[in-house]
Amino acid sequence: MKRIILLLLFIISSITSAQRTWFDPQITAKDIKAHITYLASDDLKGRFTGSPEERIAGDYIKNQFSSSGLLPLFNGNFFQEFSFIESVELTDANGLSFDINGVKKPLAVKKDYITAPFSGKGKVSAELVFVGYGISAPKLNYDDYDGIDVKGKIVVAMRYHAEHDSAKSEFDRYASFRQKASAARDKGAVGIIFVNGYLPHNDEDRLMELRYDGAAGIKDFSAVQIKRNIADEIFKSQNLNLADYQKQIDAQKKPASFVFKNVKVELATEVKEIEKIARNVAGFLEGNDPQLKNEFLVIGAHYDHLGIDQYLTASMYKGSDKQIHNGADDNASGTTGLLELAEKFASIKNELKRSIIFIAFSGEELGLLGSTYFTNNCPIDLKNIAAMLNMDMIGRLNDEKSLTVIGAGTSSKWKELLNEKNKYELKLALNDSGSGGSDHQAFTNKNIPVLFFFTGTHSDYHKPSDDADKINTAGEELVANYVFDIADAIQTNTARPDYVKVEEPSNRGAARSKVTVGTVPEFGYNGSGYKISGVTEGGPAAKGGMKPGDVIIKFGAKTVNNIYDFMYAMGEFSPGDKVDVVVLRDGKEATLNLELIAK
Repeated sequence: MKRIILLLLFIISSITSAQRTWFDPQITAKDIKAHITYLASDDLKGRFTGSPEERIAGDYIKNQFSSSGLLPLFNGNFFQEFSFIESVELTDANGLSFDINGVKKPLAVKKDYITAPFSGKGKVSAELVFVGYGISAPKLNYDDYDGIDVKGKIVVAMRYHAEHDSAKSEFDRYASFRQKASAARDKGAVGIIFVNGYLPHNDEDRLMELRYDGAAGIKDFSAVQIKRNIADEIFKSQNLNLADYQKQIDAQKKPASFVFKNVKVELATEVKEIEKIARNVAGFLEGNDPQLKNEFLVIGAHYDHLGIDQYLTASMYKGSDKQIHNGADDNASGTTGLLELAEKFASIKNELKRSIIFIAFSGEELGLLGSTYFTNNCPIDLKNIAAMLNMDMIGRLNDEKSLTVIGAGTSSKWKELLNEKNKYELKLALNDSGSGGSDHQAFTNKNIPVLFFFTGTHSDYHKPSDDADKINTAGEELVANYVFDIADAIQTNTARPDYVKVEEPSNRGAARSKVTVGTVPEFGYNGSGYKISGVTEGGPAAKGGMKPGDVIIKFGAKTVNNIYDFMYAMGEFSPGDKVDVVVLRDGKEATLNLELIAK
């Protein structure tokens, strides 16, 4: 028995030695290539948020974390699930028919018409009113609703605007489907019907795509688009011609709205939101200092990308065929940097002072969904997060070794530290602002100092050509080691980095500037109103007393049901204007007065 025990101990010792020989805690180009080649392979189909391939990638990250010796962050689990709206679909409750001079004409959905993806639920029967382009722009001395009552009626509006031949027009900002629907709702209409109209340079008559646009639908308001031949038939019943009316409006730049005689519409709309589940993946290493181990350094990167054909509005690819967007640089490179840092820090875990969280976010490409969810549902007190380091697109270091570091002004300690640790002769471009672009934004919103490392955009950005063979693995090795040195300095330094709120610059001198309020949206919020997660230091919102978590429900005279309503309302103001804004705060309404500035 003693010999058997000794033999077993020898075998275990041999296995352990072999593992240690294979285990390389150093950050190497070879390991970087291996990780990126897998994460950006066609097998993972672009790692779209909530897809089966995203789950496979998440499992891979979890296994790497576990193998490195990280502890699961979420109550014994490496995964933090969150829900999001992936898409929309029509229910069986959609229907549209016209009664023209007593003859009923039912239409077929997806053939003769389509319900707008932002349409609310509704079932109405009403008279029909033509409102030209459906634009109400008093500042441009143009209002298709001037002199006509549309309350309780359904309006029909042409797409685009009267200056559709112009490369740049003031009317552009009034021309979106959503804005026209919101304008019709604000005028008292119960629904809107869009039609493409006739354009000399584009005679296509396509129906809009049923694609979720990131915000809640327009509550209790129906919106659809019909084929042009249907509109032609309705106009013909009045002895009128749609093309002639469009030419008249275009030439005169004056509304030509009217009520259709003996035409009634029965309209029913219902759009169902399709909810999916995505996952953040996180593990941690506990520090060893009795006090500092209760503080955390967060190192993060997003691991999702664009998938195949989902959300191609975010794709820069202009082809009509479906192709995999592998996202080697965006952001298999950052995810790989995260894995390599986790492994290297795990090799010195007995030397750590502060604790370190390593987290791979999903949903970044859909609007920082994972990082926002994490900061709103963090398993540790956010006050205990000393700093956050983010890596997004770090795989294309150029010959000049240019590295952009965003957030350099969010702590008074950062610039000295960044320069001190640059033994790699990187050409640093430091940007003070901690806002925009990637997951660090969610932490800046919570007053946490951040650093975002980024080797720059390129011609393959958000295209199927962002493949693993274009990654500069030797360059990423330099960047990842540099980030390690920065992180190591933060976790060992007794003095915690302070937080500095950076005032965002405004272009007050720009002649055609639009106004800004200085708010950051709560990404992923799908309730009524416009919820903010942060305010810009020195901006109108901050000066007016607005706070993170406020939900804007009224901006001036306009009701705000979603982020689009908020943007449309802002478009009616000029720099220097003062506006009353109603917010919901802790369930109660509060009115704030803001003085707007140029964006």
